[in-house]
Order: sequence, then structure tokens, then C-alpha cells
Amino acid sequence: MRVERKDELINLFSKNIREILNKVVLSFDEVQEIRLRVAAPLIMVYKNEESYLTRSGEISKRLEDAYIISKNELKETMEYMSNYSLYAFEEELKQGFLTVQGGHRIGIAGKTILDESGIKTMKYISFMNIRLSHQVKGCASPILPFIYKNHREVCHTLIISPPRCGKTTLLRDLIRQISDGSGEFEGMNVGVVDERSEIGACYQGAPQNDLGIRTDILDCCPKANGMMMLIRTMSPRVIAVDEVGSREDLDAIEYVMNCGCKLIATVHGSSIEDLKQKPVLRTLLEEQIFERYIVLNNLGRIGNIDQIFDSRGTQLYKANIYQTGYRPDKQESRAYG
Repeated sequence: MRVERKDELINLFSKNIREILNKVVLSFDEVQEIRLRVAAPLIMVYKNEESYLTRSGEISKRLEDAYIISKNELKETMEYMSNYSLYAFEEELKQGFLTVQGGHRIGIAGKTILDESGIKTMKYISFMNIRLSHQVKGCASPILPFIYKNHREVCHTLIISPPRCGKTTLLRDLIRQISDGSGEFEGMNVGVVDERSEIGACYQGAPQNDLGIRTDILDCCPKANGMMMLIRTMSPRVIAVDEVGSREDLDAIEYVMNCGCKLIATVHGSSIEDLKQKPVLRTLLEEQIFERYIVLNNLGRIGNIDQIFDSRGTQLYKANIYQTGYRPDKQESRAYG
């Protein structure tokens, strides 16, 4: 993370927490989360590993060494992050998150206030999860040969990933590369429905992440509604969404595909078998809606590919084979059945 981006992030925290984070010697490029809870330890997730932060900015596995967050510190941090105007973030508060400059997503929890339409706002915020936005340009390059047909058409693709394996980072770079194109692949219009402001990380309407020159973004829009809106208004050749799974999503996915638009989506899961346990996702498998399934693991770099399957379950790629020179035109037939 560039020095100015690191300073921009750290300045969002209360004075005491800011001093601690300034002492941390780890690379913030590999910090995934910083968690604040009232009367609980200050926690950092670094390279998929959770540790406590001490007052001196060191990481520790001993709870007794951890710096404990006070109610006032969390309140002060919230004021900095909302620029002293929580009212301006009322719509985001309903969904339990804020997106701040730099594209970092702040998950929040506390007391919800309800009205006849549902959640109105949130107060007594006592829990925060700061998910750092990272853009790893080029991380999607290894999968490009698998998702293109004849270098001109993108396959309907579902990225399957356990938590903290970089699925959104991979999706973000995939969008950028499809949008910009290259000497090998032509660029094309991409529509992004960014329901939780994680993909483009828009701040005051402007994406903080590079999603390419031919990309249009619907920020903070429900996926099902957004997919249909983009088809009607922006003429995308590809639509990208994060974390599908509801019945409404399935209906919208079918609408997108019937309109001749290609879809790239992500879903939480550890394997194809895992998806079969979820009714809506099982339907996607049974109907062979997606042409490519990209399965991630938490080994090695962000967005590390474990396996790739086609719509019939033929295994096109396996990590240990690929690492020894495997090529997409040499398929190993192994169905997920």
C-alpha cells in the first residue's frame, strides 16, 4: 500500500488507535481486516491470520497483551469515518456498512432502529470491521484463457470461494481486464452491480478501484434489480456481480442470459459439492447455467486458483497440474457429477 494510502486509512481512526497503527511494521498491502469492538481487543487479520495488536504496535497471540478498545475510541473512530455526519450515510447504515475514501469498507453493528419499511438506521454502534480495499492488477491473468471463447466471447463464469480467499479482488481484476482488453482479447462493455460498494469501492460516486475504461457501475443497488437495469440502459456485453445466492438473483441471472449478455458472478463456498447443499445454487448446477466454475483456495497468493470446471463438470484445471506447466487446451476429464 502506498504511503499516502496507508496514511489516509490510518487517519480514519481515533488518536490512540492511530498511534498504534502507525507503529505497525507489517505491510498494509497484506492486511485484510482491522476489527474494533467495545471492551474487546484490537484485532488485525494479516495474510489470513488473526492477531492482537499491542499498545506498542506489535502483533501478539496472547490476549493479555492486546490493546482494549474503549467506547469513546470507537465513537471517535466512527465520527472520523463519517466525517462527523452519520446522517449523510443513512442509506449505508441501513445495510450495515460505509465505504470511505480509498475504497475501504467499514462493516458496523449495534442497535438497529426499525420502522414500517424495515431497518431505518443504526445507533449505539459498538462493533466495526474495517475491510481494506486491495487492487492486485494482473491476478486474473491466469484464468483469462479459460473464460474466453475464440478470444472474442466471454463464458458465463461463477467464482466459488471460501472467506478471505480474494474472490472480490479476483473479480475486480477480471472486470478490468475484460473492459480494457489487450493485444490478445478485445475490450468490451462491462456492467457492474456493486451492491455493497466492494468491487468499484465508489466514494461520492467515483470508483476508487480501476475497473477499466468500458465499465459502468450501479453502486449500492440490489443485484437483482441492478442486473435488469443495466441490460435495459447500458447495453453491456458482460455483467459482473458479487455474492449471488437468493431466488431473486436466480431470476435475474436467467433474464441476463436470455438477453444474450454474459455473466460473471461470485459465491461463497468451498467446492462444487458445497453448492449442491444450497437449493438456489443447486439449481444453477443442475441447469448447467454457467459455462465455467472457478474454485479458489487460501493457499499462496490472493485469488489462488484451486480448480476450474466447465458446465458438464469436466475439470479443466487443477492447481498442482497447472503449476507444472498445464495448459487450458489439454483437458483432464473428471466430472463433479
